[in-house]
Amino acid sequence: MKILIVGDVCAAPGRRVLNKTLPDLIRRENIDFCIVNGENAAHGVGITPKIADEFFRLGADVITLGNHTFGSYEFLSQVGKYDNIVVPSNVGGKWPGNEYCIVEKNGFKLGVINLLGQFAMNPIPDNPFNKAEELISRLKDEHVNGIVVDFHAEATAEKTAMGYLLDGRVSVVFGTHTHVQTADNRVLKGGTGYITDIGMSGCVDSVIGMEISRSLGRLKDKLPERYDPQEGEGVMCGVIASLDDEGRCLEIRRFNEYE
Repeated sequence: MKILIVGDVCAAPGRRVLNKTLPDLIRRENIDFCIVNGENAAHGVGITPKIADEFFRLGADVITLGNHTFGSYEFLSQVGKYDNIVVPSNVGGKWPGNEYCIVEKNGFKLGVINLLGQFAMNPIPDNPFNKAEELISRLKDEHVNGIVVDFHAEATAEKTAMGYLLDGRVSVVFGTHTHVQTADNRVLKGGTGYITDIGMSGCVDSVIGMEISRSLGRLKDKLPERYDPQEGEGVMCGVIASLDDEGRCLEIRRFNEYE
């Protein structure tokens, strides 16, 4: 089985590059499952039902999210309508939406989990390590063939620790949130594919998808600036993981698709 995982889609440039490149990449790579992180898809903060529907039309099987899950009030009221959108599950039990989902193709059942990291995250989540173990146990009871975990976290150490905790128990642990693709993609000793961050799908010349000038105003000049997405050429970042029939990862490799 081949799983295509697309990094945090950021605003109009990210949505545009998915429209231009995702369907072709799915065909070209003979992808079985496609997962898209969409938490920044609506003007850099949140997602809307219209955008979610568009991602499914383009070939996504599952959409994962993050700390900006409910940046759109419209989405907050409608997330319960979607079976294949997964919200971070360790936020105290009050968030609506699915703690996990299961998709099946050609007799292979894939479970998908979404978690928030504890460091520098708002809202402050519950312990993601305990939640991961709880959900993995529940998915095993559902007799899934493989499990992938989107760990939406700030700290690289926390992401790495999660990879080692789950090594041999899930198929892939991939990090999102920091928007910068890391070069540490590898298969861990127990057969779990791992990468600290799969990167962003958004404007190439930007500060993690946002306007350069306003980012500098906030960081260099210490002035209050409203963040807005940067316009310009887009890139779609992510990974492709290959699994055997028992859900062990055989390979995990990075990709960058430009407009």
